[in-house]
Amino acid sequence: MNIYGLIDTLAQIYFYMIFGYVLLSWFPNARESFIGELLAKLVEPYLSAFRRFIPPIGPLDISPIVAMGVFWLVVAGLKVVVGYIVGIF
Repeated sequence: MNIYGLIDTLAQIYFYMIFGYVLLSWFPNARESFIGELLAKLVEPYLSAFRRFIPPIGPLDISPIVAMGVFWLVVAGLKVVVGYIVGIF
């Protein structure tokens, strides 16, 4: 596996961790489980940066949607930079 594939794989894993953490919010007491607490330790620092600037709209918190979009933009930019450094592009 090359560095480009490694970045893509790690980004997908973290994206699914964010997605899973958001899904856990739909189930009562799911975030208090072992998996919920583990995901909270890994994902909440990233999401909290967006929650500071994007307030909830009633009961709907759209900050994870924005956070996932920004995450993929950063990953795409990182892949381009690494591609230029390694010589893929």
